[in-house]
Amino acid sequence: MDAVNIALELAVQDPAGVRVAREVGAARVELAQALALGGLTPSPATLELAREAARENGPEIHVLIRPRAGGFHYDADEIALAVRDVEWAIEKGADGVVVGALDASGALDVDVMARLRDAAGEASVTLHRAIDVTADPTVTLERAIDLGLRRVLTSGGASTAIEGVDTLRALVAVADGRIEIMAGSGVVAGSASALVATGVDALHFSAKRVVDGEGPGVRMGSASDGVGGYEVTDRIAAFAVREALGI
Repeated sequence: MDAVNIALELAVQDPAGVRVAREVGAARVELAQALALGGLTPSPATLELAREAARENGPEIHVLIRPRAGGFHYDADEIALAVRDVEWAIEKGADGVVVGALDASGALDVDVMARLRDAAGEASVTLHRAIDVTADPTVTLERAIDLGLRRVLTSGGASTAIEGVDTLRALVAVADGRIEIMAGSGVVAGSASALVATGVDALHFSAKRVVDGEGPGVRMGSASDGVGGYEVTDRIAAFAVREALGI
């Protein structure tokens, strides 16, 4: 695939991130909150303001539906919550949803995925990086194809996409045009060209930087040492990926 034809998707947490995606010419955003935790379902107001920021000719808004941090094997209450969140996101104007659920054995939970797909109606459904913690990503990919999903976001089963290039190349071959393969995780300007060379259909990246926090403070949660810093979408980093591809 020519680099100029690659689709770009930014993982963003707020309307400001959507505006950066719009400037950089991204095809889509994955809208989430708590990207430091791998991403969780965003708030209703976040989706509403993201749509306003995208405007008519901006990026599509694809909402991450993930009820909690941790793994991807969910109980009945969590599944019911995810289904409702899918319905809510589509009703409120999202162009698609990004979902993933595994069964107790760690394989793709086809029944739950079918429920989430059906809740999205005709909207685009992406299988997120739950595929990367399954025993055999190629088997998971075939199940995603059987489910009729639009695309798969994957790092090739590695912590970063550049470490998973061999598996990414294999997934592209297995997909054979039946489903889109989108490479994501740790994608930066220095790795973008090598990832495009695997034949993937899209690159997913967050282009984030950390804003310093307010200094020492009380502990705010088990995953935090205090008030601390927070992450935002960085315009310079986003454009660096685009420029590395010659777009």
